[in-house]
Amino acid sequence: MALIVQKYGGTSVGTIERIKNVAAKVKSYVDQGHHMVVVLSAMAGVTNSLIELAHQISPDPDPRELDVLMATGEQQSVALFGMAARDLGMTARSLLGFQAAILTDRMFGRARINHIATERIRDLLTRGRVVVVAGFQGVDEDTGDVTTLGRGGSDTSAVALAGALNAEVCEIYTDVEGVFTTDPNVVPAARKLKQICYEEMLEMASLGAKVLDIRSVALAAKFGVKVHVRSTFTDREGTMVVPETHIDEKLMVSGVAYNKNEARIKVLGVPDQPGVAMKLFTPISQAGIVIDVIIQNTSADGATDLTFTVPKTDFDRAMGLIKEIAPQIGARDVKGDTNIAKVSIIGIGMRNHAGVATKMFTTLARENINIQMINTSEIKISCVIDEKYTELAVRALHDAFGLAEESAPAAEEVA
Repeated sequence: MALIVQKYGGTSVGTIERIKNVAAKVKSYVDQGHHMVVVLSAMAGVTNSLIELAHQISPDPDPRELDVLMATGEQQSVALFGMAARDLGMTARSLLGFQAAILTDRMFGRARINHIATERIRDLLTRGRVVVVAGFQGVDEDTGDVTTLGRGGSDTSAVALAGALNAEVCEIYTDVEGVFTTDPNVVPAARKLKQICYEEMLEMASLGAKVLDIRSVALAAKFGVKVHVRSTFTDREGTMVVPETHIDEKLMVSGVAYNKNEARIKVLGVPDQPGVAMKLFTPISQAGIVIDVIIQNTSADGATDLTFTVPKTDFDRAMGLIKEIAPQIGARDVKGDTNIAKVSIIGIGMRNHAGVATKMFTTLARENINIQMINTSEIKISCVIDEKYTELAVRALHDAFGLAEESAPAAEEVA
């Protein structure tokens, strides 16, 4: 008998029939004697329709009221699940974020979980109840206002609950069978990984892979939560996200990720003086815009060029800010480009193996793909390229590192 937290995404509960199927799947666990906490997203399409309604009322909806509105999507899901569970003979209790005591900060639309008071959930579990928690939402611990956690927030809710409750495992049910070596829509031969460590999954999530929300992976790593990513629509095993020490085989490269939501800004003729970069980037940071790759050219005649990337969705805001700042710091010009993408290879086995970078660069050169920017960490190499070559680059790198094969090259096989 174990305590298991399961999360079902919007596609998994997208219709009444699918909600009934999820209830039946949960019952199979209950029949085995497990204690169950089930986290549900809103039915597929509901959150988007609620946002659309809000914008029909106002072009700039009040963030607090928007959170109140969006939280109703998950309220609908957990209530319907509770009814389905009862018809199957289970005693389930639905809890909204505030009832489950998921306490957050006050950042409406992108709140962060500060603490979960688990007493009520534990009491319900002790009494044999299936606890059904509305994902994606919480409550501001100071005011009691409803908050939402942003896109992917139900993953975060589930992992946070699993950590707070010391669950045996957190199962993330979605419409894919696990974590693949790359996007199967780009490379049909992409292979499902049996295991992946937290570090690799964090890199993949940050680099464009959409299987798990990055905050949920960070929480899993922090609290040592084992995460099982699997499909709602099959009974096959998925991918286990675990500590590196639990990985049986450390592959040289575990996956290829890509992100087309990238834009580049180049600030030309920046005075090469202390404090200039601070003046340039502080307003960007204060606007909540995330800067990724930064390159500074070698200084010539007391001036340099600064190039950096931001999410494409923030490009216009970032350009507006930089064009405002540039004259103040004495920069010569500002240029931008939204036709770029980032392609990355990830793998804990690439540590201290220079041959991996050479192989990546050689592969891209062979396809006549120009590398515009490079960013690295211990377990990833990212290249900024023209967006039109994204799929070609992904396929070429996937083939070059043998990721479609059942036995991809391990770390010790790198030349």
